[in-house]
Amino acid sequence: MRLVVDSNILFTFFWKNSAFNKLSLKQELNLFSPFYALTEINKYSQEIIKKAKISEKEFKILKDELANNIEFISIKEYSLFIKQAQNLIKDLTEYEKNELLNDLDFFALALKLNCPIWSNDKLLKKQDKISVLNTKEIISLIDN
Repeated sequence: MRLVVDSNILFTFFWKNSAFNKLSLKQELNLFSPFYALTEINKYSQEIIKKAKISEKEFKILKDELANNIEFISIKEYSLFIKQAQNLIKDLTEYEKNELLNDLDFFALALKLNCPIWSNDKLLKKQDKISVLNTKEIISLIDN
């Protein structure tokens, strides 16, 4: 199963025994994320280190491991889908649009790859063009 993984799901890779940590190693999952997500991981590294209760050295090791399990895609490869991604949120409220602007890369990449997004963000499900699956739904699909 091919999935585009959002940043908040990627953050949980650093938590010991997280569902994502276990699922990301499954052979039947092909995981993708915009390169932008790595920038977010670096931006929030201190917060991740604190919440995951790991050292900076462990963080760097885990980040390398994450990069080996996820294919990070350059914006050049999905930039043609950004406009289409913007159209997905045009019918939402201004507040919802503003909240989802940061997620356009994930929508655009999902459009390019023609696959669902793995996210626990309920707001992403407010559009109906791209399937958005939460962790519980992913587990259910894999266990069947």
